[in-house]
Amino acid sequence: MASGDTLAIFTPHMNEPTTANFATLDLRNLHPVLNHDDTTNEYSVFSDVMPQNYAGTTGITAYIHYAMASAVADTIDWDLAFERIGDRQQDLDSDGFAAVQSVDNTTVPATSGLVDVVSIAFTDGAQMDSVAAGDGYRVKLNRDAANDDATGDGQLVFLELRET
Repeated sequence: MASGDTLAIFTPHMNEPTTANFATLDLRNLHPVLNHDDTTNEYSVFSDVMPQNYAGTTGITAYIHYAMASAVADTIDWDLAFERIGDRQQDLDSDGFAAVQSVDNTTVPATSGLVDVVSIAFTDGAQMDSVAAGDGYRVKLNRDAANDDATGDGQLVFLELRET
């Protein structure tokens, strides 16, 4: 793969809800979204297999496409973490996500429903839980509601992973 090539695209219907504090599926003018609350940290989880042609030398950038249900001011924070499932890497009876990487203090669009795109860069290795080509993996997205100040739900529209 070349730098900038898309590795995965996740949509709201692909979410694997956590047992508690999960983002809720909703529609906005027939567009599926995942609502992430403004007072409780809520999670979206997605699974995939890293493409065999992932070079694994520089890392991945995650692009979070979101809109706000009502906020037209203030900021939003997003956290994302990788979990390598791989070959004999992760016991499915427990979680093993790497430390979160964040994009913080993003001023939300001045129009409710207008999609904004923010990014989080991950270096190859520990930040990505050492996910390599051919490994199964999960990513967990969280709106860091405890640390942002935009009111109303943050609505995930797409999550894209690109090779950096």
